[in-house]
Amino acid sequence: MTMKALIVKEHGALNKLVHGDFPDPVVGPGQVLVEVHAASINFPDLLVIGGTYQNLPARPFVPGKDLAGIVLAVGSGVSRVKPGDRVMAQIEHGAFAEKALVREALCFVMPQTMSFAEGAAMGLVYLTAHNALVERAQMQPKEVVLVTGAAGGVGLACVQLAKALGAVVVAAVSSEEKAKLARDNGADHVVRTDVAPLRESFRQQVYAAVGSRGVDLVLDSVGGDVFDACLRVMAWCGRLVIIGFADGRIPEIKAGYLLVKNISLIGLQSSDYRERQPETVRQAHVHLFSLYEQGLVNPQVMAQFALDNFLPAMRLVEERKVMGKVVLLMR
Repeated sequence: MTMKALIVKEHGALNKLVHGDFPDPVVGPGQVLVEVHAASINFPDLLVIGGTYQNLPARPFVPGKDLAGIVLAVGSGVSRVKPGDRVMAQIEHGAFAEKALVREALCFVMPQTMSFAEGAAMGLVYLTAHNALVERAQMQPKEVVLVTGAAGGVGLACVQLAKALGAVVVAAVSSEEKAKLARDNGADHVVRTDVAPLRESFRQQVYAAVGSRGVDLVLDSVGGDVFDACLRVMAWCGRLVIIGFADGRIPEIKAGYLLVKNISLIGLQSSDYRERQPETVRQAHVHLFSLYEQGLVNPQVMAQFALDNFLPAMRLVEERKVMGKVVLLMR
């Protein structure tokens, strides 16, 4: 038996990705077989397709890390989900297909009001936001939180979640369209990263918004010059969580600056939690689902594409034109 899927036969440009037939997955002990209805595209998926990601399976394989659908079957020992359950899940690869295998520990029954597209869009980015704010930074209510790349998938999730947890949120974006989206999703203040010279203009904008004390916490997924500018607006004993480097340049830090202001730099490799602390991941999803049902977080699906129309969907992610999330629909 075969299913339709996106297949990496050789690494390289996105147009090397193949839409075709792939063997059906077979459920084993501790596994859940999901009929995939929606899968969201994350930037790491492009790195996997291109062959530059740190974890690459043997070819040929199906990429994709974020999915939502209906449980078809469960393997021996599985008790948390059953056939017919509507679930969302995160996996290392395999989501861009009509069926996918998921470890039971990483498969979560969705709220009844959540659509499959929302479930797929809520997975990795909201888990990353939760790990950054709650697990790593231990954010407290009323703290001033600065989010870079605030209109992207992770950034927008950080804006929503920080606001839901009681922060004063400053969103850093690069256009007026992105600024509006950030405000619409709870940002109290918006600062622009496209105003030159960034080094001076960024600090002026942040201080005008929240005062010269600066910000308590930075969630940075951009890196490069934006990271450098963020260091200059941090409050005494501030924390900065390093989420990623969308800018492309991994910044270097002068340790003396951290010493003078008692600044803490905190790394976050969110996917490690799935392997090392699956119970932490489960508790995070319980919390996020509760906030969703209260209307405090709301996955923003910018666009939906059929699976066989994957190329323009992935181009949006590659060209950094996505505000929120882009989702592939399997059926």
